Amino acid sequence: MTRRLLAVLTALMGAAALLLSLPLADAYARERTEHLLLQRRAEAVRFADLAERARSAADRAELAAEIRRYAQLYGAGVTVVDTAGRTLARSGSRSPAGAFTEASGRALTGRSTERLPTLRPWGPRSVVVAEPVGRDERVSGAVLLTVPTAAARRDVAVRWWLIGVGALAAFTAAALVAAGIARWLLRPVRDLDRAVEGLASGSLQSRAVSDSGPPELRRLRRHFNSMAEAVADSIGRQRDFVADASHQLRNPLATLVLQLENVEPHLTPGPGRAEHARALDEAERLGELLDGLLALARVEAGDAPLADEDVTAAVRRRVAAWEPVFSASGLRLSADVQDGLRARTLPDAVGRVLDALLDNAVKFVPSGGRVDVHAARREDRLLVCVGDDGPGVPPDHLPVLLRRFARVPGHQNVPGSGLGLAIADEIARCSGGSLTVRGAAPHGLRFELRLPPQPNTER
Repeated sequence: MTRRLLAVLTALMGAAALLLSLPLADAYARERTEHLLLQRRAEAVRFADLAERARSAADRAELAAEIRRYAQLYGAGVTVVDTAGRTLARSGSRSPAGAFTEASGRALTGRSTERLPTLRPWGPRSVVVAEPVGRDERVSGAVLLTVPTAAARRDVAVRWWLIGVGALAAFTAAALVAAGIARWLLRPVRDLDRAVEGLASGSLQSRAVSDSGPPELRRLRRHFNSMAEAVADSIGRQRDFVADASHQLRNPLATLVLQLENVEPHLTPGPGRAEHARALDEAERLGELLDGLLALARVEAGDAPLADEDVTAAVRRRVAAWEPVFSASGLRLSADVQDGLRARTLPDAVGRVLDALLDNAVKFVPSGGRVDVHAARREDRLLVCVGDDGPGVPPDHLPVLLRRFARVPGHQNVPGSGLGLAIADEIARCSGGSLTVRGAAPHGLRFELRLPPQPNTER
């Protein structure tokens, strides 16, 4: 956003500098052209007076000498013509025929040169200043000055260069001021963006701390922090309630299970014993649900600090622990783990996530199936994959697998609380990583745990 704002401001300032400097440069070129005209026109008038008084041969000789000295001194060309256009006296260079003829025709009708082509660094190289000899009906000829413009064009070029340098300096200064203003304006916006990103990732302690910028953004920061405090307080109360309720219910539930177990020896065979067994199973299932809710509340609270974890050792340890369970279920469990994998996670995060994924595989992969565990480094992430060749789930049900109490149609009667994958997903998120699931080919599921590597392992 800073770059876009600076690009817009820079374009506007560049356009403003250009729109100011171009008219200024053109105005100076016109002023210098007018100054040259006034200078040379005064000299043309003087030569016209001399030509008008030249009656004798001595007067004409004096006029010719004056013209010659002027041409030598200023490098200009001076030509005196009569009403028929014949040259009476001439010295120095002469302009191209077209400009000379036009100026001569205008002067012989009694009109002086009132304007010249605007002088610019690239031209014209010379101009013609014409003055009639005599006035009104008594015009007897014309004086034409071919004036070189090198000095005037050089003055214009120097002034244009100064204008350009000034415009560039002003543009640079304005750009620096604009960059400072843009940073001042957007610093609280970036701070708010970081705070919102932190809240979105589950860090309820994220707050906007920048106190710079315009009053409107400072007021927005205060309102945002107030909102974040309210949200964090509300979520905290909810989590505390879930944790407290789960904890408080465990004791009476444990007592109920114990009483049901104590009653069992006193039951006579018959329907009552079967009902008692179902009641005991439901009580134990409720205990598992409360344990899951309590574990989820503890993970979401995010109280535990991140710590370094040996991912390689954790994966190998959990695979070894689950191999007897898989063998008893008629499943094959294999592992391919790269050495030297380390990450900074919640305590035992990889082991806890693997326990949830492998437990899920034991429940849903039929006997004779295969489950593969892979752990390796992929670019800037550590990747731990658990794939199976089970029946899988329909593609439209994949997004709900990581939700709390999620059940795919047909699996409602499978034992479990429905919180295992949700807890694993929350552990991955609190560890700065992610847990995703997708279908495997030709059938089955593939869970992928991605974690940021430990910083000091970067090579």
